[in-house]
Order: sequence, then C-alpha cells, then structure tokens
Amino acid sequence: MMIYYSRRSTYKLYYIRKGNDLMGQLTIYLDAETERKMKRIIKKRGVSKSKWISALIKERTVSTWPESISELAGAWANLPTAEEMRKKIGRDASREKL
Repeated sequence: MMIYYSRRSTYKLYYIRKGNDLMGQLTIYLDAETERKMKRIIKKRGVSKSKWISALIKERTVSTWPESISELAGAWANLPTAEEMRKKIGRDASREKL
C-alpha cells in the first residue's frame, strides 16, 4: 500500500464484501507528525491502524451513554430535582425589543 502525504483533508471510501457484510475501506491522508503519533499509539496498544481508527470513529459516533454513566442514575439520593434547583434562580430580566 502506498501512502501519500498531503496538506488537504481528503479521503476515499471503497466498499468490500466480507462474508455477508459490506464493509467500507477508507483511504486517509495524514501529515507526518500525525502519522508518527498514530504509529506510537498503535505500537503501544498492539493494534492495527485499521482497528485503532475504527475504534475512534465508533467512539465518536456513539449515540448512547456508556454503561458506567447509566449506572450512576439515582446514585445521589440528596441531589435536588431540576424543578427544585430552578425555583431558586428567580425570574429572567426583560429583554430589549429589537
């Protein structure tokens, strides 16, 4: 595989079939410093570039709270409700008319 360095942020996406799944194949262009950082991290973690980048994308596109956060629901018995906290705020100031 050839890697080309570029100052622009571009990518190419191809689809390949792996068993019954259709998987995207992505080509990205990284500057030299970013690639050095990535290589250092993947070497330390013992994963491939593809798995590491895939994990980053999954992490950034998740639409639910992590289980560790969900488990905190109700953990603070003495935490006031949103309505109780709003009672102490008072009224908003009048806004200027435009």
